[in-house]
Amino acid sequence: MTGSTRARVARGAVAAGVAAAVLAACGSPSERAQEGTDAEGLTTLRIGATPMPHAEILEFVDENLAADAGLSLDVVVYTDYNQPNAALSEGELDVNYYQTAPFLDEYLEGNPDADLSYVSDVHLEAFGVYSQELTDLADLPEGGEVGVPNDTSNMGRALELLAAEDVITLADTGGRAPSVDDIEENPLDLTVTPVEAAQLPRSLQDLDAAVVNGNYALEADLPATANALAWEGTEDNQYANGLVVRSEDAGAEDVVRLDELLHSDEVRQFMEERWEGIVLPVGGGASED
Repeated sequence: MTGSTRARVARGAVAAGVAAAVLAACGSPSERAQEGTDAEGLTTLRIGATPMPHAEILEFVDENLAADAGLSLDVVVYTDYNQPNAALSEGELDVNYYQTAPFLDEYLEGNPDADLSYVSDVHLEAFGVYSQELTDLADLPEGGEVGVPNDTSNMGRALELLAAEDVITLADTGGRAPSVDDIEENPLDLTVTPVEAAQLPRSLQDLDAAVVNGNYALEADLPATANALAWEGTEDNQYANGLVVRSEDAGAEDVVRLDELLHSDEVRQFMEERWEGIVLPVGGGASED
């Protein structure tokens, strides 16, 4: 993480606590653009993101590309998945960047008053099965324990990876994300334990293996400190991460410009060089109403 990113993290921690009072009257990105800009004539977008890779990608954009597009990015960093959608719905953020479309669908099902829209896919973080001790997935012991994320969409994604590797067999869920209750065959009689996604790397020492989100694996440096036993396939993968906004802002000029920057050749090259195949840029463009 760069020094400027750490500074933004510190500002974000304060901003998350006071943003409601400060930003309630700020309006949409387009409204702010009409009402005023900063001293350099740039429109500021306040964006919620998890630290890696999302905040780092946004920091790269802010330092290298945003000013030429008339933007300044103020990144509010969150360390879990529970807060950024609520903050966006309540007007504390203009945009967030940390989630998949299925994760947003799950959130909206539980929060029907939230009016949020997924803009476009930006990158994919490949899930991996990691272990501190094992070097091959075939060495999973009978009666062993495997950790998976405890939120619905990521749990389903983790179970699908285990099923693709023939560790378990899942029942047909009719398109619904599978849960541990949908494990139909479990030849090794494994205990599959749901754990809060951010805690999985820390819990790995107490597990035989864990299926870990790409961003949390990177934050914990698992590719260097643990053994990767299996990787998620990327073809036709529905779990790319992208921008989310309040629906009224889905076609706002500033959101469109930010989305274009995130799909630029410069950002693609940054992702490919910085994370060497764990964070994969994907195509797409901003949707407009």
